[in-house]
Amino acid sequence: MTGEKTRKGIILLFMILTTNMAAYATLVLPKIFSNNMVLQQGVPVAVWGTSRPGAKVTVTFKHEVKAVVADDKGQWKLFLKPLKASGKPAVLNVATTTDTLQLNNVLVGEVWLCSGQSNMEFAMRKLAKLQPPAGEHWPVNEVATANNNLIRTFLVERKKMEPGEQHDGWINIDNPAFRNFSAVAYFFAKELQQRLHVPVGVISAAIPGSAIEPWMPAEAMFQEPFFRHAGGDPARKISGDAGKFYYTMIEPLIPFAIKGFLWCQGESNCFLNERIEYSYKMKALINYWREKWNNSQLPFYYVQIAPYFYSKATDRPYTVFSEPAFWEAQAAVLKMPHTLMIATTDLNTDLADLHPVNKWDVGQRLAHAALSKTYKADNRPPMGPVFKSALKQGNTFILDFDYKGKGLKSKDGQPLNFFEVADVNGDYHEAEARIKDNKIYVYAKDVTHPYDVRFGWREDADPNLVNSAGLPALPFRTNNPIIDNFN
Repeated sequence: MTGEKTRKGIILLFMILTTNMAAYATLVLPKIFSNNMVLQQGVPVAVWGTSRPGAKVTVTFKHEVKAVVADDKGQWKLFLKPLKASGKPAVLNVATTTDTLQLNNVLVGEVWLCSGQSNMEFAMRKLAKLQPPAGEHWPVNEVATANNNLIRTFLVERKKMEPGEQHDGWINIDNPAFRNFSAVAYFFAKELQQRLHVPVGVISAAIPGSAIEPWMPAEAMFQEPFFRHAGGDPARKISGDAGKFYYTMIEPLIPFAIKGFLWCQGESNCFLNERIEYSYKMKALINYWREKWNNSQLPFYYVQIAPYFYSKATDRPYTVFSEPAFWEAQAAVLKMPHTLMIATTDLNTDLADLHPVNKWDVGQRLAHAALSKTYKADNRPPMGPVFKSALKQGNTFILDFDYKGKGLKSKDGQPLNFFEVADVNGDYHEAEARIKDNKIYVYAKDVTHPYDVRFGWREDADPNLVNSAGLPALPFRTNNPIIDNFN
C-alpha cells in the first residue's frame, strides 16, 4: 500500500513539473499585444514577453526583423525602430524555434492611455438611453453608427490582464464589445483621427469611485517630499489602497509605447475635502507614470471635475465654495510641464448628477488640447483662459491671463459675470468686469479698498468668460494659497 502511494505521488509530482515546464517554455505576450492593435508611430516600440529561458525570440513587423535571447527567467524585451503611421493592416510575428505567435490587423498611429474614475469609465452604451433636449443633436446613436476602422480600443479589465493565449484585447469599434468602452476616450479618438488622418488607439483603464491613490504605488508618493516629510499631519497620510489598481491595470501596460495620458478623476478625493494634498498626489502620479514609461515629457491632460451640488450632502461639511477650492487644487498642477486642464463649468446641465452625460464635448476638448499643444495641428489655444497676474490700480484690479488666443470675450455677449471683489474684512461683493486691451478690469462700486478678486467661485457657477476658441476660463482667486504654495 505504501509503495502504491509512493508511485502515485511520483506520478503527480511528474505531472506538476511537466505542466509547469510546458507553461514556462511557452511563448507568451502581455495582454496589451493582440490582433487589431495600434502601435505608436515615431518612437521606438517595445515588444516583450516570456518564453523558454535562453530561447532566441525573433520579432518581425513589416520589413524589420529583430531578435533577442530570453534571460534565465524566460523574460525578454526588444525595441522596434520608430514606425511611420499606416492604416494598412499588417502582421506582427513573434517566434522561437518551437513557438510562433501571429498578430493580425495591426496599424500604426497615435496611442493614448485614458484613466480615472467613473466619468472616464462612463460607457458608450449609456448614450443610447439619453433623451436630447429639443434642438440638441446629441450622439445617442454613436454606437450603432460608429464604423471607423482606423479607431481601435482596448478596455483594461482588472481581472483579465494576465498574459494568455487569447490575443483579443484590442477591438475595432464595430465590435459589440465597444458598447462597454469609455465615451470620453472614444470621442477623443474620433476627433483626433478626423483631424490627423492616422490610426488612433485608445486604452481605457478606469474604475468607478476610485480615489487617486490606488493608481500609483506608495513609493510614488514617498518620492514626493510633501508626503515623505508628513510629520503628524493627517492630510499627508498615504492611503492603504495605494497601488491597488496600478499593479493590476497600469503596470501590465508598461512599457507599451504611447503618446500621452488622459486623466478624468477627482470626485472621490473632493468628497474627502482634500485640497493641496490632492495637488501633490497628482504630481506624484504624473512623475511616477512618466518615470515608468521612461519619458519625462509625456503629455498629461486632465479634466476639471464637473460642477455638482456637493453642498447638499448631509453627512459632510461642504459649502458652495468647497468644489472651487478643489478646482484650484487641480489647477495648481498646471505648474508642471506638459500638462493641460479641461474646463467643464459649462458642461453639466443637471448639478444633481455627479456623472454629466455630455462626454462628447469632454472628449473633443481633450482632443483639441492634444491637437494644439502636442501635435501643433491647431493654432487655437489648447485650453480656456488661466489666471496669470493681478495689478491693483486704485479701486480696480487689472487681470491678465494665459491661453487667451486672439482675445478674451463673453460667450453670450452679455456683461462678464461671476466676478467678486473682497474688501479689507474679507467679505466678497459682486463686481463689474470689462474687457480692455485683452485684459479684465474688475471693480466693485461699494469697495473703495479692494483686497482680492475671485471668479466662478461657486459649485453652480457657469461664467461667460471665454477665449477666442470659445473655451471657458478656469475659476480662480487672485489670493490663491494652494497654487502659491505648490511646487
